[in-house]
Amino acid sequence: MAETHVLFVEDDDVIREATQLALERDGFRVTAMPDGLSGLDAFRAHRPDIALLDVMLPGMDGVSLCRRIRDESTVPVIMLSARADSIDVVLGLEAGADDYVTKPFDGSVLMARIRAVLRRFGNAGGGAGDGREAPAADGPLVFGGGDLEVDTEGMEVRRGGAPVALTPTEMRLLLEFSSAPNTVLSRDKLLERVWDYGWGGDTRVVDVHVQRLRAKIGQDRIETVRGFGYKLRG
Repeated sequence: MAETHVLFVEDDDVIREATQLALERDGFRVTAMPDGLSGLDAFRAHRPDIALLDVMLPGMDGVSLCRRIRDESTVPVIMLSARADSIDVVLGLEAGADDYVTKPFDGSVLMARIRAVLRRFGNAGGGAGDGREAPAADGPLVFGGGDLEVDTEGMEVRRGGAPVALTPTEMRLLLEFSSAPNTVLSRDKLLERVWDYGWGGDTRVVDVHVQRLRAKIGQDRIETVRGFGYKLRG
């Protein structure tokens, strides 16, 4: 089985070298870069399986780098942020990141997040690593009187007959909603099912991904139920 190739972009030499060694000991192949511009070049040259991007980078910051990567690929992206309450976390998620880890981070936490992201990208149609399958259907699931179609077998989404490009994380989020239309799903439940969080997580990850999904399938398609969560209108 081929090694998972990680692109790691971090300007701090000590953190970059220590984390690269830890990743390599855990069986990953690592391309490490010290700034955003070289990170973008490395992404285009190597097409890694996952990208770890520090938010604060010289030349091109991590948020801009994430946005450039997302313009070209749906490869999973994890942002590394120095502060959990930083606006940079939200900006990174809005730019297309799938998750984030706060620095200083424990190596085991980082490895767990990486493997969780890779699991759901390797099985975009199933449950969040819990053995659940995508909802069975004889044909595409149809919502909004036919405006939104979700093909759970072909992993395709159409809005008004036109294809909608979703990242694997967005697709898994939509599959959770479409498996139970008109049913409220809490943020914690979505973190557990989509992000494979077996522990408490930052619900901003859910909120930003819901915003991104709304922008693609229709702002009124996913309803906010204040104090409880979200639901897909059937």
